[in-house]
Formats: sequence, structure tokens, C-alpha cells
Amino acid sequence: MPRALEFTDVVVRREGRNIIDHVSWQVQDDQRWVVLGPNGAGKTTLLQLADTLMHPTSGTVEVLGETLGRTDVFDVRPRIGFASSALAKRIPRDETVLNAVLTAAYSVLGRWNEEYEGIDDRRALRVLADWKLEHLADRLFGTLSDGEQKRVQIARAVMTDPELLLLDEPTASLDLGSREELLGLLSGFASSPTTPAMLMVTHHVEEIPVGFTHVLLIREGRVVAAGPIADALTAEALTETFGMPIVLTADEGRFAARAVS
Repeated sequence: MPRALEFTDVVVRREGRNIIDHVSWQVQDDQRWVVLGPNGAGKTTLLQLADTLMHPTSGTVEVLGETLGRTDVFDVRPRIGFASSALAKRIPRDETVLNAVLTAAYSVLGRWNEEYEGIDDRRALRVLADWKLEHLADRLFGTLSDGEQKRVQIARAVMTDPELLLLDEPTASLDLGSREELLGLLSGFASSPTTPAMLMVTHHVEEIPVGFTHVLLIREGRVVAAGPIADALTAEALTETFGMPIVLTADEGRFAARAVS
């Protein structure tokens, strides 16, 4: 089966410390991964490697069949969709929702003098509908709620029909209603056979959407557990990952965790 991502003995070293510590990991085209771990575990660094924004200190990273350090990353990046809070801060607040999504076709933030074809407009409108944003097409990005802005980020990330989709804490800071709405949309998207390989970073098992297939647990740059959610997401693995006794429960594909009192 084709691999969207492969890490082989990857190390990222900064200021004398291994942020990523000898990680080997594979992501197949039809897999949807959740990356879990405490603050400072190396989750965002993994995404930066996957998005070709960073090269490893040692080891090999292959993204969509291309090896970092041996390929032009500017040819690879258009094949990757990336949504993060950092990106949201770069979208002009006076940009319309439609243009915030449409401009992904040119990999720019803020519409200027680009000329778009009808197929681009139709694609953007279809993506807005998929993420329940069509009624906000003419609204300014800066006037949206946190939940709406998160959905715009993801809509922009899928606008170019990527082969790999990276989501950095897409439900962070959302209230319960907004979180559940977004998780429902992510579940539907993840369950489609045409959806690309996905990686989603989060801190909480409660934020794992139904339909995601695999989990990577990481602590201090090292892999604690990795594999199908049914096998790798256990109380024992969470206990080791977060450094405290954890109880894990599951109900209809959703999870909850708490510390043992």
C-alpha cells in the first residue's frame, strides 16, 4: 500500500536536546492518525517535518514518496494541506471567507491580483458547503467565531485536494458545542474513502473523531505506542505518555480519560 509518510530513525536536535528522538513511523494513504502527548513532547515538530518545513538532524523523512534533503520541497508542499492556529493569525481579518479558501489555489494569504478560473470558484463553494460555511461566504474572516475560523482553516487546507492533510489542534479553545460540531464534520470527512491520509495533533482523547484509525503516543520525543487505535490507545500507554495513572473509557467510538484518584 502506498505510504504518505515514512520516518526512519529520525532525530531532531536543538540546543543539545533531542526534540524528536529516534522515531520510526509509517503512515499509509488510507490511514487517519491522531498524535497525542503532553506539551513539549514533539508533536508540532512531527507536523513540521511532515509539512517539509523542517529537516531532520539525522535519519530519513519521506513525504509523499519524496525524501527530504533530496527533493525540492516547493514541489511537495502544494500536495499537502495544513491547518493550524498559526495560519489563522496570518489570514487578513478583512478577507472574506470565500477568498480565504479560494486563495489556497495560489498558496497565498490575501487576495490581490490573481485570476481564478470558474473551476476554482466552484471548488471553493463546494468546500465551503462541505464544512457548513456556505452561509458565511461573504463574511469577513475577522468577524467569525473561533469555531467558524477553525472550519475555514480546514476548508482552506482541503481546497487544493491534498494528498496529505495535517491538522494542528483543530479543536483547541473551542466551546463544547463548537467542538462537537467540528468533530462531527471531521468524522464524516475521515470516513470517506476519497479522503487523503490525515494527521491530527491533539492533547485530549476526547477530541479523537470517530473514523480516525490510528494513534501515535509520544513523550519527550520518543514513541510510547503507535498503531491502530483499538490496540495502541490503552490506559497503560496513556499512563506512560502523561506520567500519571490514567483511566480510559470508550463509548461508541469516543474516548474519555481521567487521572486515577
